[in-house]
Amino acid sequence: MCYDDNARPPITPNDGAAHGEDIVLTAEDGNRFAAYAAHPAQPGGAQILIFPDVRGLHQFYKELALRFAEAGISALAIDYFGRTADLTARDDSFEYMPHVMQMKMETFRADVAAALAHLHTGAGASRATFTVGFCMGGSLSFRTAASGFDLTGAIGFYAGLSRVMPPGATGTILDIAGSITCPVLGLFGGADQAIPVSDVEALDQKLDTAGVEHEIVIYPGAPHSFFDRRATDYAEASADAWQRILTFIETHTAWRSERP
Repeated sequence: MCYDDNARPPITPNDGAAHGEDIVLTAEDGNRFAAYAAHPAQPGGAQILIFPDVRGLHQFYKELALRFAEAGISALAIDYFGRTADLTARDDSFEYMPHVMQMKMETFRADVAAALAHLHTGAGASRATFTVGFCMGGSLSFRTAASGFDLTGAIGFYAGLSRVMPPGATGTILDIAGSITCPVLGLFGGADQAIPVSDVEALDQKLDTAGVEHEIVIYPGAPHSFFDRRATDYAEASADAWQRILTFIETHTAWRSERP
């Protein structure tokens, strides 16, 4: 598990700069799944789709969506388990692994398509669109960027690189890295026992070989899930990661608007 119920993003809230709402989205196959939409008081030119960790949509990601919106970035966080767990709560009591093991790439894609369609309604049709994910969600962020969706950029925290997620998908992230079609920002902990630095270095090399624009950052000594307000020993790494995300989004939003 990446984050428990007490985890919160390590970003100071800006009260009044955004508001959020729980919503339910419907995929093309009829699946209904939970989502959380955060709306800036003053929207900018970017929007982001948030992929949670293995527990699905819980409070950490709702708070993260609000922090993006407070920065002027419209945000939507989604749940993965509408087909197998309906719209039930994703608190610490949720037994997520049986549902993770039932995920399928084709149904995940259907949910992503519905989420992106929601983001692209109204003014969102002209906004630069990014993805960000954590742990399994980090892998899914990169996989989405290799799956034919029109994204401006993809961001992943501590993405698993050498295991197949969701189960039954084609290849690992290292296997499909060359198929990514947008710029990438990868953020990793140097002391993450689940993700060897050698895997991160291999990702960097594969993106180089494929000519994919990317920035890969390893924070020395930082563990898995370091991006948490309780992880005070890694507050500097968290602050740097957040600033890199905002800069990545700003830079590529501007680049997109300048294209003919």
